[in-house]
Amino acid sequence: MPRLRLGVVADPGLPSDIAAAVVNERLPPLLSRRVSDEVVWEVELEQQELPLDEHGTVPLLELAGERRPEAGWDMFVYLTDLPRGPAAQPVLADLSSRDQAALISLPAIGGVRLRHHVTRALVHIVDRLHHSTARPAGRRALRRWSEWTSSVRERTSDEHALDTSLVLVGRRGTFRLLCGMVRNNRPWRLVPHLASATAAAAATAAFGIFYSSIWQMADAMSTLRLTVVTLLAIGVMVGWLLFYNHLWDSPRGNRARKDTVLYNASTLCTLALGVSCMYLLLYGLALLAAVVVIDDGFLGSQLGHPAGASDYATVVWLACSMGIVAGALGSSLDSEAAVRQATYSKREQERQARNRRRAEQSEDRHSAADDRSLAPDDRSPSS
Repeated sequence: MPRLRLGVVADPGLPSDIAAAVVNERLPPLLSRRVSDEVVWEVELEQQELPLDEHGTVPLLELAGERRPEAGWDMFVYLTDLPRGPAAQPVLADLSSRDQAALISLPAIGGVRLRHHVTRALVHIVDRLHHSTARPAGRRALRRWSEWTSSVRERTSDEHALDTSLVLVGRRGTFRLLCGMVRNNRPWRLVPHLASATAAAAATAAFGIFYSSIWQMADAMSTLRLTVVTLLAIGVMVGWLLFYNHLWDSPRGNRARKDTVLYNASTLCTLALGVSCMYLLLYGLALLAAVVVIDDGFLGSQLGHPAGASDYATVVWLACSMGIVAGALGSSLDSEAAVRQATYSKREQERQARNRRRAEQSEDRHSAADDRSLAPDDRSPSS
C-alpha cells in the first residue's frame, strides 16, 4: 500500500500545543476513515517559527516550495497564531492544490474546543488537497465542514496560485475571530508576568483586610455599590495598562481601520480578562488570610453585629477592589516590554513591533521632508 507523508508545522506556543495533541492522538486514523483508506498516512509534526514577509504575513507558497521537498513530504500544512486577511472577512485557511500546501490561522478557529475544530479543519484541508483533481470528493468535504459551523464559507482566493480560502463571514464570524485572538493571547498570563502590579495589589488588599475602618465601610455598602466599585477598579487598571504602555493601536489608512478596531477590541478583552483573573486570585488569597487572622467575635464587635461568612466576603470584596487600583499604579514599575509579553502572543508582538517601525520610518521621512522644505536656498542670486 502506498504511503503519503503529511508535514504539519506549527508556531511555538499554543499552535504547537494544539497540533501535538491532534497529530499524535487523532489525525492518522481520521484521515484513513474520512479521506482515503487506500494509502498509509504518515503525519510528522515540527515546531518552527517561520519568518514573515515584509507585509507581516506568512509566505505560504514560498515556504512550502522550500520545506516540502526538503523534508520529503507529500503535503504541507502550517498552523500559525497570526490572524490572516481583512477583519471584514478573516481567513481561516488558504489552500494551494498545485503546491499541495495549506495554512490554518488558529485565531479564526475560535476560542473554545480548539482541538476538535483544528482536527476538523485539518481533515477537510487534507481531503481537498488529496482529491484536488476529483471535485465531488471536495464537495463532500465541504458539506461535512458546514455541518459543524455556519460562519465558514469557501471562496476563490484572490492570491495568485492559491485555489481557495476558507473565510469567516458575518458578525458571528467576526466574533469567533475575536474570541480566538483573545484565547491566543492567553490573558491568564498577566498575573505572573506583572510582578510589581500583583505585589502592589496584594499589599493594598492586605492593608484593607486588617484595617477596621475598611470593615465598617464595606459593611455599610450595598451589593450594587460594591459591584460598581469592583467594575470601576478593574476598568481603572485596564485603562492604565492600555494607555500607559501604549497598547492602543491607531489606524493608518481607511483600509486598516476595521483591522485596528478588531485588534484594539482583542487587547481590551485580553486585559479585562487578565485583570479579572488577578482579582479572583487576589480575592481567594485575601479571603483565606481574613478567615485565618480575624476572629469573628472581634470582627462583630467592630461592625456592631454578629459577624458571619458574608461579612468576611464583603470585607475582602472591598479590600481587593482597593488592591486592584493600587495594582494599576504598581504596573508602572513593570517595563512596557514585560506588559506586552504578558498581553500578547509572540507573533502579535512581532506584528506590533513591525507597525511601530513603519510608523517611526514614516515620521522620519516626513521630518526629513519638512527639514528640506525649510532649508534656505544656498544658491546665490546672480549679479
